[in-house]
Amino acid sequence: MAVKMFSSIVIGSTATELKIFELSPRKGMREIDYVSYPLNLGADAYNEGKLDMTKVDEVCEVLNDFRRIMKSYGSEDARVVATSALREIRADMLTRDYIEKHTGFSIEIIGNAEQRLLDCKSIASESDSFEKIINSGTAIVDIGGSSIQISVFDKNRLITTQNIRLGKVSSREKFFPLAKNNLHFETLLTELMEHELNGFARLYQKDRQIKNLIVIDRGLLELLGKDQPDVNIVVVPKQEFNEAVDRILPMTPSEISSVCDMPQDLAILLTPSAIFARCLLTRLDAQDIWIPRMNLNDGLCYDYATRNHYIRQGHNFDDDIIASCRVIAKRYKSNQPHIKNMEVISLAIFDRLKKEYGLGPRERLLLQISVILHNCGKYISLSNVADCAYNIIMATEIIGLSYEERQIVANIVRFNTSDFSYYRELAADTSVTREDYLVIAKLTAILRVANALDRSHKQKVKDPTVTLKGDTLVISVNSQDDLTLEKGTLEEKAEFFEEVFNVHPVLKQRRKL
Repeated sequence: MAVKMFSSIVIGSTATELKIFELSPRKGMREIDYVSYPLNLGADAYNEGKLDMTKVDEVCEVLNDFRRIMKSYGSEDARVVATSALREIRADMLTRDYIEKHTGFSIEIIGNAEQRLLDCKSIASESDSFEKIINSGTAIVDIGGSSIQISVFDKNRLITTQNIRLGKVSSREKFFPLAKNNLHFETLLTELMEHELNGFARLYQKDRQIKNLIVIDRGLLELLGKDQPDVNIVVVPKQEFNEAVDRILPMTPSEISSVCDMPQDLAILLTPSAIFARCLLTRLDAQDIWIPRMNLNDGLCYDYATRNHYIRQGHNFDDDIIASCRVIAKRYKSNQPHIKNMEVISLAIFDRLKKEYGLGPRERLLLQISVILHNCGKYISLSNVADCAYNIIMATEIIGLSYEERQIVANIVRFNTSDFSYYRELAADTSVTREDYLVIAKLTAILRVANALDRSHKQKVKDPTVTLKGDTLVISVNSQDDLTLEKGTLEEKAEFFEEVFNVHPVLKQRRKL
């Protein structure tokens, strides 16, 4: 496979950034150029709910400059994403449309959950380090413009990811005017952060020891004077980091700009970032702070490179998504044996139908998530499970899933037990597209059949083998039990399944001696 040039562009709350990479199976992923243009969009977005048109035009100018740089490297493939600065304004679609028309780029406004998985992928792009780091208690923290995301890994799997609504831009805009001086500003932010971290520790960290704290905020490297192109991850002892923070706290933004050799627009945000990082270091009781040079741009490239087989993916991030969903299901006291049995059945049916009905790996993941979360509504109400489950899923960020994908899962779970809404009804009340609707219908039909085959919640159906014979889907299972209830429930669910797939599901019992 030939060498490939790829560009990633991030329109962030404090800067718009371009990275150009060279990809090859032999050399892997190599950064060729990095350009960052300081542009504080977050202040307008978070305070006014809109962006000043002069700044929008400036974004267009920067993107057109980036296109010229890309052309000079022969980089045609690119992914352009915008984060909270566009996500949190009222006219997000209109602003995106304006920028696209004036630059020729297609722009994705990514959700918080998508962004956090890409953050993890940025660190995974340093493949030699990632698996080793997350084998013991590790918190990956992204200090963003409007929020802080904490993702906890242990024993190579994601335990939880939670969002704290405190960010470096929003905190500076809201709380610095209340402070008497710089040190008082630290006191205010520390009080707020400690309160949030106490809740996080009580609900999610519990007795888990955090050995590694990874903070994604490149400004901290400049604070420490360690932003070196040949070093991807800098490890700083707690004492050294605290001493660096103490040095800048009394400084004005212009003094920080001079000492740290950074634009004043970014220097003004370094103080809240440093305060938040110090609170995390203290509260999580980590001995070192790890600061990666990689950022969201690297995560975008890693995602592209692994999907297109330019490099091998060392860590399975789909497993992290599944692991986080299992934590959610456990929190809502879901029946774990029932879920695991349904996973086996539903995925066996999916794998037999996927080729004929245009279903791929992403749909398989969404089905598995739907199975894991389908019973969470019972935690709130036994008589209104469907709507309660829908509301829980829509209110819960699931790392790696877009809002649209979360909406697909929520509807699959809702229609598992409630009457199915056809496209015109569903589109009138939600933002579901025609393509999303077809996925919802197909996966709902599979979920209903799988649920029917464990209607008693006693896991009487085991080792399913699924075959397609003409217009009949034969589900052969091992069981010594009476399957009258399962067969009867399957007949109830068969009509919708047949409507979606034009095949009739039947249960065939094998009795092993």
